Amino acid sequence: MRTVQPPSTIGQTVAVVLLVLPGVTYQFLRERWRGPVAGETQLAERVLRAVTASVVLNAVYLVVAGPALVTAWRRAELSGLSAPFIDHPRSTAAWGLLLVFGVPGAAAAAVSSWQRRHAGSAYRSTPTAWDHLFGAAAQGGPRFVRARLKDGTWVGGWYGSRSYASGYPQPADLYLQRSYRMGRDGSFGSPVEGTDGIYIRMADVDIMELVTPARNTQGEQDDHGPQPPDQPG
Repeated sequence: MRTVQPPSTIGQTVAVVLLVLPGVTYQFLRERWRGPVAGETQLAERVLRAVTASVVLNAVYLVVAGPALVTAWRRAELSGLSAPFIDHPRSTAAWGLLLVFGVPGAAAAAVSSWQRRHAGSAYRSTPTAWDHLFGAAAQGGPRFVRARLKDGTWVGGWYGSRSYASGYPQPADLYLQRSYRMGRDGSFGSPVEGTDGIYIRMADVDIMELVTPARNTQGEQDDHGPQPPDQPG
């Protein structure tokens, strides 16, 4: 059985790099413009997509300008890989930028634009609703948070400037800088003294609600939070 040998010369190594780079450029720009998705949390998945994109782009290059590319590569091998840069530095650099960055970038932009126009629902680059809730949406200011655990217990607290919410792709969890006693119906009671906040793991939560405070005193909101609502919304 014949085994696949790794590149053994500088020329072969350069060829492999040039064949892979267009797909890497395409995949990188797609992730930047589209935002991360659940199917690409693993590095192996992202590498596979980049290699697939490289295969497609290189096939297009061969269809459009195959004879010219093969002839140029053979001449470079015979005269040395540095010869094109020495003899024609500007044109060599221009073709390299076009094939490695220009065409893959244009393809990534076209695919991203097409998907946005034909998406069946509203498109957002934010990967999850959790990231939206505690990312851009959190700019609305501090607020109360209450959550019902899967065993039916209510927990709640104040999400202020010292609180923290995790982000994708890490598991969703939440640190509230101030903890409150909660009623059986989810109503807020008095603050829990002698603690430095509460940690909530969303894997244990059945439902969660963000409650806007009735008062808007910045000092109270940042440090301790205003008077909590008496009843659930």
